[in-house]
Amino acid sequence: MELIRDVFGNARRGEKIYLYTLRNDHGITIKITNYGGIITSVKTPDRIGTRENIVLGFKSLDDYLADAYVESGPFFGCITGRYANRIAFGKFSLAGKEYTLPINNGKNCLHGGITGFDKVIWVPKKIEKPDLVGVELKYRSLHMEEGFPGNLDITVTYTLNHKNEFHIEYKAVTDRETIINLTNHTYFNLTGNKTDILGHTLYIPAKTKTVNNDGLIPTGEIAQVAGTPFDFTTPATIGSQIGGLADGYDCNFVLDNAGKKLVKAALLSEESSGRTVEVFTTEPGMQLYTGYYIPKMRGSNGEEFDKYRGVALETQHYPDSPNHPEFPSTTLRPGDVFKSKTIYKFGTK
Repeated sequence: MELIRDVFGNARRGEKIYLYTLRNDHGITIKITNYGGIITSVKTPDRIGTRENIVLGFKSLDDYLADAYVESGPFFGCITGRYANRIAFGKFSLAGKEYTLPINNGKNCLHGGITGFDKVIWVPKKIEKPDLVGVELKYRSLHMEEGFPGNLDITVTYTLNHKNEFHIEYKAVTDRETIINLTNHTYFNLTGNKTDILGHTLYIPAKTKTVNNDGLIPTGEIAQVAGTPFDFTTPATIGSQIGGLADGYDCNFVLDNAGKKLVKAALLSEESSGRTVEVFTTEPGMQLYTGYYIPKMRGSNGEEFDKYRGVALETQHYPDSPNHPEFPSTTLRPGDVFKSKTIYKFGTK
């Protein structure tokens, strides 16, 4: 196990930003920066041992700070919050009071607003143990930051172990009633970013999903996936059923873990490389996004990014939950602790 810290660059106000490299003895190497908690690179071996980067990201901090990237908002590899996914019309009520958030996605608030957790500087701390390495990231989101109530203290812990498991653990406390929904927005491409992800095979055990309106806001209905393009209970390639979907997949699957146990949410695989990624989570939902709106740009090794070049498997609560009391609650109260855990396990067939 190995952990290295390097200087990644300077943020817009001159703050020094770091890049942490996590490496285990099986050829898994993960790079993380404390700017936005971004996972910039994940290198894994294919079936013959060739190690390649399997996520979308950049080598330079300046690329993440560039106006073109920020304005297009693909959210490569970052922590999203205070509320991941969409809140309808940027409004919700809590304890009898209505709160208004920034509108940054059509008529809705997406991933915490204009300056969400993907654009803040987290306080890092190295984690080094015999069987794992990682980095702990802390941030205090002040009362009414981006319109959200309460001073919220968040800890996100990234660790890589000798079992080829990458753990993401979230913890948060607040000093007044608020809402919270956190996820990581890494896009995977198991070919090493050589082609798009339409040939990737995906298994999702979820038998139901939330139904969206045209603005990707849930109607409140929970529908069966059987007989629809959203049925991945039998493994299928992403491209095999995507033809009838105008913007590809951008939907929330309902997972069977009402008791917040750790359950399998997905298995992503790619035949030419043999690479696999298994996803386990304590969250009640997982957003599948196939990157239709990824803008044209160049990645860390000069590879071309565009629509369908990466697939995000975002473990989280349902979109717009604060406006749907029938959904699992995203309310956090003083004295309570928000906890969530997701594991990405890397392997080969």
